[in-house]
Amino acid sequence: MALITLGLSGALGHDSAAALFVDGNLVAAVEEERLVRRKHAKGCMPRDAARFCIRSAKIKPRDINTVAVSYAPISLFSPARWHYARRYWYAPDRSLDALLNGNRRYRRYLHEVKQLLDELKIPWHKVRFVPVQHQLAHASSAYHMSGFAEKTAILTIDMKGEYASMFLGYGENGHIHKIKEFYDPDSLSGMYAAITDYLGFDMLDGDAKVMGMATYGDPDKYDLSSLARFDGKHFAVNTKLISTVGLRRFKYKSRGHFFSDKLIKLLGPHRAGELFQDPYVHYAASIQKLYEEAAVSLVTHYLSDILRETGKLAFAGTGALNVKLNQRLADLPQVKELFVPPAAGDAGTAIGAAAYTLSQQNVPIHGHTNAFLGPRYTTDRCVRACQQHREKPIYEVLESPTAKAAELLNEGHLVGWFQSRMEFGSRALGNRCILANPLSSESVAAVNRKIKFRERWRSFSPSMLDTLAGEVLESEHPADYMTKTFNISKKWQEMVPGLVYQDGTSRAHVVRKEANPRFYRLLKEFETRSGYGILLNSSLNRPGEAMVCSPEDALNLFFGSDLEYLIMQDVLVTKRPEPDWDN
Repeated sequence: MALITLGLSGALGHDSAAALFVDGNLVAAVEEERLVRRKHAKGCMPRDAARFCIRSAKIKPRDINTVAVSYAPISLFSPARWHYARRYWYAPDRSLDALLNGNRRYRRYLHEVKQLLDELKIPWHKVRFVPVQHQLAHASSAYHMSGFAEKTAILTIDMKGEYASMFLGYGENGHIHKIKEFYDPDSLSGMYAAITDYLGFDMLDGDAKVMGMATYGDPDKYDLSSLARFDGKHFAVNTKLISTVGLRRFKYKSRGHFFSDKLIKLLGPHRAGELFQDPYVHYAASIQKLYEEAAVSLVTHYLSDILRETGKLAFAGTGALNVKLNQRLADLPQVKELFVPPAAGDAGTAIGAAAYTLSQQNVPIHGHTNAFLGPRYTTDRCVRACQQHREKPIYEVLESPTAKAAELLNEGHLVGWFQSRMEFGSRALGNRCILANPLSSESVAAVNRKIKFRERWRSFSPSMLDTLAGEVLESEHPADYMTKTFNISKKWQEMVPGLVYQDGTSRAHVVRKEANPRFYRLLKEFETRSGYGILLNSSLNRPGEAMVCSPEDALNLFFGSDLEYLIMQDVLVTKRPEPDWDN
């Protein structure tokens, strides 16, 4: 009989997801946010996500052998709880709670998991339940899904899980070994999040904005080194300034922030106006530089020996969402290949928890071959969605949707592209996309003007044929999942400026035929018409919304924006002409 393992994430109150393995094969994974249509699915258990995984695998709930979650109880004898208590001495309620009631969140979460399994009709008394420490789940989502056969250095950078915030270790023969762990509040991601908060952005989504903004600033104009202390071996944040709790937190309009009044005295008022004013744009550049230097310092100190052996590095955690840091790591001389999973944040720990559990049973795990693990919809299903939609769209079934899409794109139109199984992870990799001609400055501008409404300093990303990548990218590192930036050749910086950051880099996606045949065919069709197999590719969603999942979601976005064309499977959707009230 097959060994069926369900992985769940979401213990920290956001980004819940479910993933299902049959033996060592990952057969389904989806974020709850895509199904409930709330970004990050805050406060949601992965109910609909788990139901989808069970349905997708064509199994019954009682067939599941193991349920693994990415949150575990931490012993009082662990250094983690004592470190937390010592570092938060100034907030006695937090400090004592870590020692006397340090697994309270776990117990509450365990109760919620039991309720969820009962709803799903997964028998608690029969299923094997495995809690996996949060950083181990991140580590497993990177190492076990990398496909690396060799000894692999492993890095996780996170805000925190139970208590741990960063993990450095290695994977060998399918098993993960810890070298060093850091604990809350000493977190690189926490340091970055504090400045993200100071600059006026939401901490779950704002790091990408700070990273993009950083390319416009001077990282040496202001010294932020007082935020943290690191010498390679050690890392500690300055809790007088950032990662604060209790009375140390800066309060504004009844809201507590992730930094103190002393940071305001050091840096000036927190940003509430123009971002490109001095000093804010330079603070963004400074925190990015400090973040990269500290991460490189830790990798160099703890992982150099392993990297010298094989050059393989697997990296996950919320810190791995910083694509500029990922480029810096990939460019280290001792790194031959860096793997960052398509869902490097907390959603990906659903995969990691399940994979880690399987590894403990010595089950061989097959790494990612693509990120298309979510729901799929047929052409007939898309037609029915059009027939039933309140806006009564005009639609037709195409013989060649790739040819039609390429024709529209070459004419300068924007195209919503909805195909096959949805991506797992935050990046659109060819199945839930807004596409545009990157060679047309008007088309690039229209994406922002009509749909995305992004800040002017944030560039879009390119998807390109693997045959073109060598000309565009100044690197041979893989670019399957849009998880790192690359230096762009001078020629292409001039040709597609809307896809390039201010520093000449871009978060690029290289498309291989075997990974996504239909998207590859679209790029080839566009190459035939334009001369170049490259497209602007942005996720199919509006600001503040989750990426679309179903045909109904896609139609709602289509009619709620100025997008002119939507292709769902083989179905071309257009809008009825606006009535001319003047005649």
